[in-house]
Amino acid sequence: MLEVHNLQCTRGDRHLFSGVGFTLSEGELLHLHGHNGSGKTTLMRTLCGLVAPTEGEVRWKGEPISRQRDEYAAELLYLGHKNGLKDDLTGIENLLVACRLSGMRVKEAQAWDVLERMGLRGHEDLPARVLSQGQQKRVALARLMLNKAPLWILDEPFVGLDVAAVALLEEVVASHVAAGGLVVLTTHQEVALTSGKVKKLRLGWKEDGCV
Repeated sequence: MLEVHNLQCTRGDRHLFSGVGFTLSEGELLHLHGHNGSGKTTLMRTLCGLVAPTEGEVRWKGEPISRQRDEYAAELLYLGHKNGLKDDLTGIENLLVACRLSGMRVKEAQAWDVLERMGLRGHEDLPARVLSQGQQKRVALARLMLNKAPLWILDEPFVGLDVAAVALLEEVVASHVAAGGLVVLTTHQEVALTSGKVKKLRLGWKEDGCV
């Protein structure tokens, strides 16, 4: 279980949000939304332990994440705005390196199969620098099909994807939740995944305990 208690964050002398709290259990998805500048990315990075809150605490399985950094990192997959690809490596190489850094043993054949499913057939062995933004995003998102981490934190994962890729990503995320996984995601796009029975948190509204 992911527990967030009374989080407050500031950036420099700017107050982003306060009083943020929620719990997320196995098989649940939280849709985080709010206007630009409301602190969505900061909150997500705080959930990952990359940003220290001004006040409050994030707990994983009942323990503060500050006391279990390595263990928590091993059970977390974070995909932010940047794709995290190395320009000189191919899509296959980028995916295999990302898996190894996450402690996963993945066969090359699995990586080829996953990139094909992501719509990159014929582009798997091209350097990332020659891929379009949408193709680079697909390489990054391919990690979701291989990663076994229970908690996924996804910051605008649908940006730059065509209709077919959006549908595939929705399927992958929904399958993870159905299998007992936990997901926190942001998106400005209207997708079926966030219109069902999911938890919602809006930043930037006083009535929601945020500023």
